[in-house]
Amino acid sequence: MEKKHEATTNQRVVHRARNSWSGFLFGVGLVAFIDEAVFHQLLHWHHFYDKSTTSAGLVSDGLFHAFSWFATIASLFMVADLRRRGSWWVKRWIGGVLLGAGAFQLYDGTVQHKLMGLHQIRYGVKIAPYDITWNVLAYLMLLIGIILTWFTRKQGAHHD
Repeated sequence: MEKKHEATTNQRVVHRARNSWSGFLFGVGLVAFIDEAVFHQLLHWHHFYDKSTTSAGLVSDGLFHAFSWFATIASLFMVADLRRRGSWWVKRWIGGVLLGAGAFQLYDGTVQHKLMGLHQIRYGVKIAPYDITWNVLAYLMLLIGIILTWFTRKQGAHHD
């Protein structure tokens, strides 16, 4: 039994980057999906691209949705491969998920909302509280993701 545990631990360490990248892709896909479903479709606060017609906004939403779906499915194929190899490291993967989610949300809130002006979180309201909340959540996800990734860098995966 000890040899099997040692083999699993070694496999996880060998595939630590793949666990992180799989989680990162899943986090990007998950947050993009939540953004699309909640803010674009259910609340109608904005489209991915709001500088044109509603039709252009809907097409941009469709492309954005396809991107998020692709990232999510690609990450799950990676997880399936990691599980097949006995290398899936849940704590490290969750760290990657939070890093991907936080990175995407911070990119969206700074680059897409402010620098490129593709859209705002919401229109017709004081935007500062929305921007602050959006970016604080991004930083929190990044911080927790960094902490989980940091603590799994050398520990060998036997503390999952």
